[in-house]
Amino acid sequence: MSRALLSIGSNLGDRFAHLRAAVQGLGDSVLLVSGVYETPPWGDTEQPPYLNAVVLALEPAADPRAWLDRCRSLEQAAGRVRDPERRFGPRTLDVDVIVVWGDDDQPVLSDDPELTLPHPRAHERAFVLKPWLDLQPYAQLPGHGWVTDLLNSPGLTADANAMTPRPDLPLESEE
Repeated sequence: MSRALLSIGSNLGDRFAHLRAAVQGLGDSVLLVSGVYETPPWGDTEQPPYLNAVVLALEPAADPRAWLDRCRSLEQAAGRVRDPERRFGPRTLDVDVIVVWGDDDQPVLSDDPELTLPHPRAHERAFVLKPWLDLQPYAQLPGHGWVTDLLNSPGLTADANAMTPRPDLPLESEE
């Protein structure tokens, strides 16, 4: 069994529809879906706000590369176009693999430039960490510690406080 924490975000087009399609595209793999948060753009502030959430998913035979392939396929289905000039620019859908846990329930570590695990910038992103706490209040980011402590760090407190919960936008996998 392989579990993965995936971060999903959108700030172009019908943002909520893109998130909902990503969750539905994961199908029976979805274990839990966080609440949706509206967040200011990160890294490139000249763009619309995002909707962000995280998904905890499970696949019997998925390795980290399979999770990455699924993420890319979800982005492609949403019409994502990567702009090399704007690495953190706007997008219809962004799906990132944050953490993968193996059969032994231990986090998979990888320094592969195409898929570094855990995600190399997750500890800097309130839009990943805050929704993660919706799913796992005692979550730990491998190599960085308790998610609660990370969110309470001076660098992330303002980002976390700028996030607006959107309970009017519930994400659920189809039964």
